Amino acid sequence: MPDNLQKTYPRDVFMHLLNTIALYVSVFSALNLVFDYINIAFPDPLNLYYDPASSIRWSLSLFIIIFGVFIWTARFIEKDLGKHPEKNELRIRRWLIYLTVFLAALLLIGDLVALIYNFLGGDLTTPFILKIFAVLAVGGIVFWYYLSTLRRQPGEISRKSKIKIRVILVLALAIIVYGFFAVGSPFKQRLVRFDQQKVNNLQEIQGQIVNYWQQKQKLPNTLGDLTDSISGFKASLDPQTQMGYTYQKTGNLSFNLCANFNLDSKSINTPALRYPVGPYGTKMDNWDHSAGNVCFERIIDPELYKPQTKM
Repeated sequence: MPDNLQKTYPRDVFMHLLNTIALYVSVFSALNLVFDYINIAFPDPLNLYYDPASSIRWSLSLFIIIFGVFIWTARFIEKDLGKHPEKNELRIRRWLIYLTVFLAALLLIGDLVALIYNFLGGDLTTPFILKIFAVLAVGGIVFWYYLSTLRRQPGEISRKSKIKIRVILVLALAIIVYGFFAVGSPFKQRLVRFDQQKVNNLQEIQGQIVNYWQQKQKLPNTLGDLTDSISGFKASLDPQTQMGYTYQKTGNLSFNLCANFNLDSKSINTPALRYPVGPYGTKMDNWDHSAGNVCFERIIDPELYKPQTKM
């Protein structure tokens, strides 16, 4: 092996390892994204607690960065091979290519086994067929890319191969663009999270009000009455304004809890947040709200929430 090749060997090892690892992570995140998109398009009524938005954000972040790293390292290696064709025979390069083809086969086998397992469990649906197609498509792309790399001369890419590579890049761009469309803009996501926290706070306060009534057979006059130095409970503030929530005692057994929301929970126009389990990933129809100030009317049923017997 030439001396100049030996001098650049550490760099070659690093670049080929980085390129291979970036490919593995890109394939993993791309499949996760496609599976999430399929789940959004064809919701499973048996999966009531599925939250696609969180999964999409994580996989999309991985795919954008790592796939970019893969493209950069692939271009670097291709240009380097054009200048130094003898590097085509580097052991590290050959080993990683064959390892990748081998792992791609394992990926196909493993995912198909998992999908067939779901099929035997009753998942004979359109999503099942689409996920099989997605796995075969991604695995086929990986096989084609690396087998063509082994067959062609270093630094040379045929016109047909260039067209296929452009198609792959367009598909990758489509996956990224739809991901942003599915989860909405970062600004809107922040508003959704504010609204989610407000609902969580109101649920907690409501639980404390009911418990207060069960213990004392009367409703608190203000939220300050719920403060308990022993349990450490204190009514939460609106995370967006740092102001207290509005509480109104409307009867011996009835009360209102009010908050100011950013968005209408029923009209969020991003696919991941339109999932039928509810606006925040759980079933909370009694917390549906419009944008603006909303009051939730509550009436305690003494037969359902029985007063605690005093000792």
